[in-house]
Amino acid sequence: MFEKLSGRADELLSPVSGIHIESNRELVVENCRRIEECDEVFMQFISGHLRVQVWGSGLRAYDHCTGGLVIRGRIERVELVERGGRHDERPASGKH
Repeated sequence: MFEKLSGRADELLSPVSGIHIESNRELVVENCRRIEECDEVFMQFISGHLRVQVWGSGLRAYDHCTGGLVIRGRIERVELVERGGRHDERPASGKH
């Protein structure tokens, strides 16, 4: 029960994220909490209530220690996945 309440409090107190895209060459993210995966073609990170996935080529991450994140390279696709509670894990069958 404590874990459920703690997770809910974290969700409510988490700052809102801002994402700015400059052409297809730069993506600036406010409130980047954690980089989960990072290479030249795919990056995945946590920002506020979102799991952000970026696909492209020549991707590089900059300025993570400032609480934000700058990704430069050729950005081909960005996907935003809502995190937390029931929305974080989806059944394999696709049913909700």
